[in-house]
Amino acid sequence: MDQYTLNLLIVGATFALYIGIAIWARAGSTSEFYAAGRGVHPVMNGMATGADWMSAASFISMAGIIAFGGYDTSAYLMGWTGGYVLLAMLLAPYLRKFGKFTVPEFIGDRFYSPTARLVAVICLIVASVTYVIGQMTGVGVAFSRFLEVDKETGLYIGAAIVFMYAVLGGMKGITYTQVAQYVVLIVAYTIPAVFISLQLTGNPIPGLGLFSTDVSTGQPLLATLEGLVTDLGFKSYLSQSDTTLNMVLFTASLMIGTAGLPHVIVRFFTVPKVADARSSAGWALVFIALLYLTAPAVAAMARLNLINTFYPNGVGEATLSLAEIEAGTDAKGQDINWVNNWAKTGLLKFDDKNGDGMIQYVGDKDANELTVNNDIMVLANPEIANLPGWVIALVAAGGLAAALSTAAGLLLAISSAISHDLIKGAINPGISEKGELMAARVSMGVAIAVATYLGLNPPGFAAQTVALAFGLAAASLFPAILMGIFSKRINNKGAVAGMLAGLLVTVVYIFLHKGWFFIPDTNSFTDADPLLLSIKSTSFGSVGAIINFIVAYVVSNATEDTPQEIQDLVESIRIPKGAGAATGH
Repeated sequence: MDQYTLNLLIVGATFALYIGIAIWARAGSTSEFYAAGRGVHPVMNGMATGADWMSAASFISMAGIIAFGGYDTSAYLMGWTGGYVLLAMLLAPYLRKFGKFTVPEFIGDRFYSPTARLVAVICLIVASVTYVIGQMTGVGVAFSRFLEVDKETGLYIGAAIVFMYAVLGGMKGITYTQVAQYVVLIVAYTIPAVFISLQLTGNPIPGLGLFSTDVSTGQPLLATLEGLVTDLGFKSYLSQSDTTLNMVLFTASLMIGTAGLPHVIVRFFTVPKVADARSSAGWALVFIALLYLTAPAVAAMARLNLINTFYPNGVGEATLSLAEIEAGTDAKGQDINWVNNWAKTGLLKFDDKNGDGMIQYVGDKDANELTVNNDIMVLANPEIANLPGWVIALVAAGGLAAALSTAAGLLLAISSAISHDLIKGAINPGISEKGELMAARVSMGVAIAVATYLGLNPPGFAAQTVALAFGLAAASLFPAILMGIFSKRINNKGAVAGMLAGLLVTVVYIFLHKGWFFIPDTNSFTDADPLLLSIKSTSFGSVGAIINFIVAYVVSNATEDTPQEIQDLVESIRIPKGAGAATGH
């Protein structure tokens, strides 16, 4: 069976599974649409949270960006993992105890202000739309190669699939679909990693293989990679080149942005009890760790295999020729058809600048003749390593599962904010449950259309686009949620002023900094000269969060005290036993 047919069968089977689950678990009420009727088992919710959390950025792009960025980009791993722990420990149980459907509803009630709720809706939509662009980018990348369509067509297909199961099922359908998607994505990520680790090091555990001996050189694998990278003139894989200030702020931005992302927070509204929220948070961390402990090994091994493809006889010897690429076989008789396959997508490009018939892959951008998009590395890795066709198809299904699961969660957060917080909360409080459910489905359909349009022209690689979304959530929503839970002093005026200040400052910095433009000719997500010290646009969310905290406290202290009933409400949320007054039972 040819690879294209195999891809269609495996990817098609997973899509049929997702749509079948959505029909089986179709939401019949607003409670089921927003919170799955609060009846999801903690282990199932942990698995669904893992799929919701591990997006195209985690599955497709993170290892790719580490493969080319090395030490500096390890902040993605630290920030995202640490942020989830922060969310699980500090926010999730208390928000579940509050007993609402959405993050803006919590902010509106806690800060006793429709204006605060409206501002939270705006912050949520800005962050979530930016985030979902990264997912749609991942969908386009996966489809463009494995279904042999252009990136735009891939986006349209992915959008149609999300529409069918997300609009039908709401949170109930999405939850059980995400359980299936987690199984698909973790199997698809792990199996090729095990194969490649065995090939390169003889160790079947990728995380251990990363620190094992490269069987071809007899040196530690990382030492082999470091030598190749530096010999070719690229920056060191194992050394820091970014400033410490920027790395700290970037890691912090990812951490607190994670804790402020509404599509992850709402997952903890789906379990029956507060204790279940804590339990599902723990299970989710276990499920997430399975991929995150494997990603550094996938990154290093993918970069090593890429270099070895273009230098089959070693660095300093003859490189891959145009004739060999056209034939699909190198001088040693090894299959290199993957180069042509990915070149057709436009995500891998080669240009014989000096006309010698050879493709130079070097760190000097003027002499370099190979351009590789970061987002293809995980998906192309099984092909580079000449793994069986079913593994290649499985990776395609896994990449799509990761992108679609998070896209669905984000779109649900957006539609819930519009239908529940904007329409019912502000525009038409008397809307019927049936009308609200219809409004939620229509708003989700519109959100899918907007996300697809924006995904056609993303501002960067999937992981970098997502990093901007995290910065926006860090600067706007996280401080308001944290202060809403742990500070009785912050009043409505302080919360509104803080959210607006954090969001506006961060958005302005991102656009003025121009660090979000993707430059195809250099294959880099460029950061213009920083406007403030060495802080890049992807790191500015931390500064925005600090501004949010300061403005909120200054304004709150300059205005009236928080009403006593709100102070009592805050106290009841933090009491560790029972459901508390916040839930009304």
